[in-house]
Amino acid sequence: MDMGDTRSTLHGMRALAHPLRMRILSLVTDRAMSAAEVARELGDSQPNISYHLRKLADADLVEIVEEVPIRGGIAKRYRHIPPAVAAPREPGDSEHLLATALAAGLGARTARRRSDAPGNAETATDAELWVDPQVWRDMVAHARELGLRLRDAAQPPMTPGTVRVSTTISMFEMDSC
Repeated sequence: MDMGDTRSTLHGMRALAHPLRMRILSLVTDRAMSAAEVARELGDSQPNISYHLRKLADADLVEIVEEVPIRGGIAKRYRHIPPAVAAPREPGDSEHLLATALAAGLGARTARRRSDAPGNAETATDAELWVDPQVWRDMVAHARELGLRLRDAAQPPMTPGTVRVSTTISMFEMDSC
């Protein structure tokens, strides 16, 4: 990896270090939303969300996919299209920042979970295991498919007949020692 790629990756990871930006990125993954739409969904101010969307755009994590005329102005709609490979393979600070950002986002969303909803305890998994390499490859493929299926099924925020859900999937092979 050359220095330009390293700087770009670190810039992107720094942008993700803010927990609100992780929530924004989650909302605009594979669907376009304006700052006002994101602000309504997150219960935050439109200027604050605009600021964070610009930071994500500066880090090339979101792109402006359309500009819509609205009440004499122009609303920019942003979208994040996840890369085929989500995290860099080289060890270092960028992976630690990603893990920290995922953990912070999970912690914040867990505080807002519905305690009476099915799937809370039944789907929680945290494990350090030793498995056959083929089992590992199969599970990684299943996790990737699950993530893609969830993204494909996602509806705009507050669509009638939908439920708001949270998911965090992070699987990685560890060193043997």
